[in-house]
Amino acid sequence: MRIPPSRSRTLRGGTAAVAAAALVALGAVPALAAGAEPDLGVGTIAPIKGVQAGSAFSTPVTFLNKGTEEVPAVWVTYAVSPGLKAEETYKNCSYYTISSYDEMPESNVAACRVEQPLKPGVLYGTAKPVSLKALDSAFRDNLRVGIGVNEPDTGDGGSTDPVQGTGDPLTLVEKGPAGDADRKNHPESAASADVTAANTADFALTGAELKGEVGDKVTATVKFANKGPARVQGARDESVTTVDIRIPKGTSVVKAHGYCDAVTKTHYRCGTSQSWVDVDGGESYPFVLRIDKAVGRTTGEVSFSGQERPFDRNAANDTAQIVIDTGKGSGTSGSTGSTSTTGGTGGSSSTGGSGSTGSTSTTGGTGTTGGSADTGGSTTGGATPQTTGGGNLAATGSDSTAPLAGMAAAAVAAGGGIIWAVRRRSAARAN
Repeated sequence: MRIPPSRSRTLRGGTAAVAAAALVALGAVPALAAGAEPDLGVGTIAPIKGVQAGSAFSTPVTFLNKGTEEVPAVWVTYAVSPGLKAEETYKNCSYYTISSYDEMPESNVAACRVEQPLKPGVLYGTAKPVSLKALDSAFRDNLRVGIGVNEPDTGDGGSTDPVQGTGDPLTLVEKGPAGDADRKNHPESAASADVTAANTADFALTGAELKGEVGDKVTATVKFANKGPARVQGARDESVTTVDIRIPKGTSVVKAHGYCDAVTKTHYRCGTSQSWVDVDGGESYPFVLRIDKAVGRTTGEVSFSGQERPFDRNAANDTAQIVIDTGKGSGTSGSTGSTSTTGGTGGSSSTGGSGSTGSTSTTGGTGTTGGSADTGGSTTGGATPQTTGGGNLAATGSDSTAPLAGMAAAAVAAGGGIIWAVRRRSAARAN
């Protein structure tokens, strides 16, 4: 499932390869001068695999002036995704972090003014390989290197105050005349590489427990959280994971969360606001439910679906429940349905949804949102990686009617979770 076309901004976050494009938009690569535009290129950077979280690594970088005129000085810029940072600093470089904004992830940038000429047709490299460090959160990361004649702009996101490096200056050395193969290997003024670290991340779900009577509206909040230690970058323009929510029997949805689409009346599929999730980050999905029948203690299941998660080795918190005590009597409309909510699997308690005056409509009601369940579940790793491939639990309640079957078919055909536009929230409220 892809991003809705109504979204007004283009999502540019994604896997390590897509993070490269994000760094371009963040101004990691400087714009060329308005007049003569030197034809500068950065050599292809090989993917870097098997890095250990918390360790340092380095990679060689080369540059080529493909024009006919000497370039007197250049800006060399390298930027990395949040799981990486510079291991050593150079005194002719300034270091800063560009904050996450719109759909862009955060990036750590080094902008270096190299006051030495680049001769045309000559291949250059850094005097020694660029040294980086993989942080404890490193997993699917990215390195991007650019060259230009203007100082880079931080873009719309703003940045932290630049800090000047203290080590020896970053310098370039001649590596010899460039041949045809070198020209092909330096096609653009920027190049990127995936950096993959050996790490794990624990994706966890928390449900809710509520109590009410027939006619009450209660708010059940499901939570998805990344308990780390790795930050996880997902595929371009897609949710980093997908959460399936089954509505308890005897209840109906008055208002669903804006990141969620109905597959059937009792089955909703929820995405994430971005294509990545930071450590301790995640999403909350409040659902306003109406208790339609007194069926006693009724349960709806919550689970992950879609994307495989080989990095998640703790299956204990991969499912949760929405539990509602609807009472055993016939009940009356308009009674108070406010009770405490508690986390599902491993969750902790918090205040629940508030009751409302009686109404028999199952749509359009305005429910007062209640407290959400805290993230819970064990963080200890199991022995078996989680590779859920869309195996969903059976829905509770009625799944019939032709229009809803059509929605289910569309959801399956689209595949995977989507990044739901933040503006879907306001659209959901309008409904």
